[in-house]
Amino acid sequence: MAQEDKFIVPRRKPTPSRSTVVSLRLPDEMLSRLEQVAAQTGRTRNELVQMCIDYALSRLEITDE
Repeated sequence: MAQEDKFIVPRRKPTPSRSTVVSLRLPDEMLSRLEQVAAQTGRTRNELVQMCIDYALSRLEITDE
């Protein structure tokens, strides 16, 4: 995998901001992986989900398929 394709998670830095609560369902395996990354990085699951969504949205391409 090329370096530019990696999802890099830096260690936690607090960033205060306004937010809204959103509920979602995740497969058990995905949640387990998310918790492992959280433990390794000191990030919360919430922070990681936000980072993943931001990463995906910034690279999103919509097609007419």
